[in-house]
Amino acid sequence: MTDLDVIVIGAGHAGVEAAWAAAKLGCRVGLCTLTRETVAHMPCNPAVGGTAKGHLVREIDALGGLMGRAIDATGIQFKLLNRSRGPAVWSPRAQADKPQYGKWVWAALEAEPNIHWILGRAGRILLSSGEICGLELEDGRSFRCSSLVITTGTFLNGLVHVGRDQRPSGRADEPPSRDLAESIKSLGFRWGRLKTGTPPRLARKSIDFADGVNRGVFHVEHGDSEPIAFSFTATESPTNKAPCYLMHTNDRVHQLVRGRIGESPLYNGQIEGIGPRYCPSLEDKVMRFPDRERHQLFLEPEGLDVEEIYVNGFSMSLPVETQRELIRALPGLESAEMLRPGYAVEYDFVQPTELRSTLETHRISGLFFAGQINGTSGYEEAAGQGLIAGLNAALRVQRREPMVFRRDEAYLGIMVDDLVTKGCLEPYRMFTSRAEYRLLLRTDNADLRLTPRGRQAGLVDDGRWERFQARKVRFEANIDVLQRSLVKVEGGARVPAAQALRRPELTLEQLQSRGDVRISTTVADRLLDTASVETTIKYEGYLLRQQQAVARAQNAERRLIPDAFPFERVPGLSREMVQRFSETRPETLGQAQRIPGVTPAAVAVVGAYLDRF
Repeated sequence: MTDLDVIVIGAGHAGVEAAWAAAKLGCRVGLCTLTRETVAHMPCNPAVGGTAKGHLVREIDALGGLMGRAIDATGIQFKLLNRSRGPAVWSPRAQADKPQYGKWVWAALEAEPNIHWILGRAGRILLSSGEICGLELEDGRSFRCSSLVITTGTFLNGLVHVGRDQRPSGRADEPPSRDLAESIKSLGFRWGRLKTGTPPRLARKSIDFADGVNRGVFHVEHGDSEPIAFSFTATESPTNKAPCYLMHTNDRVHQLVRGRIGESPLYNGQIEGIGPRYCPSLEDKVMRFPDRERHQLFLEPEGLDVEEIYVNGFSMSLPVETQRELIRALPGLESAEMLRPGYAVEYDFVQPTELRSTLETHRISGLFFAGQINGTSGYEEAAGQGLIAGLNAALRVQRREPMVFRRDEAYLGIMVDDLVTKGCLEPYRMFTSRAEYRLLLRTDNADLRLTPRGRQAGLVDDGRWERFQARKVRFEANIDVLQRSLVKVEGGARVPAAQALRRPELTLEQLQSRGDVRISTTVADRLLDTASVETTIKYEGYLLRQQQAVARAQNAERRLIPDAFPFERVPGLSREMVQRFSETRPETLGQAQRIPGVTPAAVAVVGAYLDRF
């Protein structure tokens, strides 16, 4: 039996971040996957980032993770979303070269000496005295470890649907994980079943993009004129290399869906799993929104030299022939060739209320879950959980204090707190609206918030730390420049630039273009440096208010609830409240307040009893 410190099952976006984090902390890591060919695979949309998801990627990068650097190296189109709105919701997004993205991540893992590949199918979790002690593969090989991180995506008892055709599969043409699913279930975890899906892929050569643009049925979507990198380590701006195309569904498509709805597994009772409300299938969009005349679609290349075109917004599980008919009913796609049909996939997940904020399970010491097994959707959500699980799995091996991120500290903290306190009734997706303190948690200041935490853990190496220190000095110096520089405002008065910037109509860019002030930036960080400084000055009052709210909330967060706290013995707690607390096992009084259905009175009773426990 081979000895390892940490084993990670699965090499998707959660698995690679988990393995990377544990390895960077010096642990011997086994990364278990069927093949190296699907490392960091993108089975759905070939893109990274987007609203709130871009925040997660920036935070992963600030802590020392891989995703930001990977997309900077392999992206083919970059955009900063929500730029017309406030800086709290600015979110970077990039279209990826799908094959190159996976190759870049594989190369990074291959170059890390602490990562060892375990090629095979995970079978059985091995325990000793209620703790993790190893993993057995289906072929009988065994590996010893102290921490085990499971990141199985949609593979646990995965079932793919295309019309009435069903086949066991984790995703197209890949086998599901059954033995591991049964091993996890035997440990007593509470389970559920979810569903996700993907659209058909089209042959690039079969689409006349120029004709579609000339006819007005396609609109060219270019990247930003001044692209912004995801990674805080970038030394130059990324390059846009390919356009996408915006188009819309029409009445013919909607009529076809309505007429064939009985063929859809979503509507004929074939699928039991619950799908994502915020990323509905074509069938759902047509049936749930009958008054909508059209729905937005994007034609997105899966790479520069890749034949497949991804039809974003056209996810479905109708029969193959129906899908072909629907594609050719779209203006501009009358001659399009379908390379692969869309499909729905059902899979098992563990209710994340089974987890601590470290993503370690309550039931089994040393067992961690990350990604879609926790009920989430999206590459970014998975990667963030993977980093947290891998980091804490390694810290456990090293007998160091675990690392937990607060809601006021990171979107990563919000995501994990939502999962462990509220659980999942549908696939969880991150939104900026989930953040109570989103003005504090911007994409431009993720490094200022989190890189010191990454350094503390051991994820941030010397070179990255030196770059961060230079960025921090530059930020503080720029704030000082704005506070000391005098500028002329309307009426002729001369006031400090910081005071002038608080006027809604005035921007830092205007002050610089007039030559009134000059702040220090680098080529790659020009927009980053400018946004951080301007937001800190212009929104000072709002930021102060949020910081005061954070200070008030932290009183409840600091009151820890012991693992063995006897909720059933607390006088005055109803049976329902005892059940809710016992299922979730809140770690702090603040978490207890956020459990759905828990009353303020019940939290007050627990708080009073804590003083005597």
